[in-house]
Amino acid sequence: MDLPSFLWLWKIAAWSMGLSLLAYLILAMTGGWLRYRRQNHQHLPSGVRSFHGYMGLTLVGLVLLLLVIGLVGTLGHYGSLGHSTHLSAGLAVVALVLLSAASASQISPQRPWMRTVHLTLNLILLWGLAIVSWTGWTVVQKYLP
Repeated sequence: MDLPSFLWLWKIAAWSMGLSLLAYLILAMTGGWLRYRRQNHQHLPSGVRSFHGYMGLTLVGLVLLLLVIGLVGTLGHYGSLGHSTHLSAGLAVVALVLLSAASASQISPQRPWMRTVHLTLNLILLWGLAIVSWTGWTVVQKYLP
């Protein structure tokens, strides 16, 4: 297919990645605040916990949207996948986001260690987002004249 027909797709990807990074930042701030309040035995506002959960679901949706855009765009432009390390970095980020969401759903008084798993996955996700951002930037440079 012709590259100009895909420009709208790259714009959606750019916005989605920016919003994903913003969602991650908001999740880190609200998660940190919830952790601070819990460790200091302060009342946990239910609205913040719900907001944190909805932001997590938003991040999952954005990352899955980015996955679809990347697959469609790459297949449409090249006809095949695997032209850069961005694919493996992207798949790793998708896996980390899904694992983080799954671990969050398992946090309970019976499994308090899942909170540590969730936090650890999110710290690894920070590195994953940095790598996928860098490799994504290099891919975008291939498409720009």
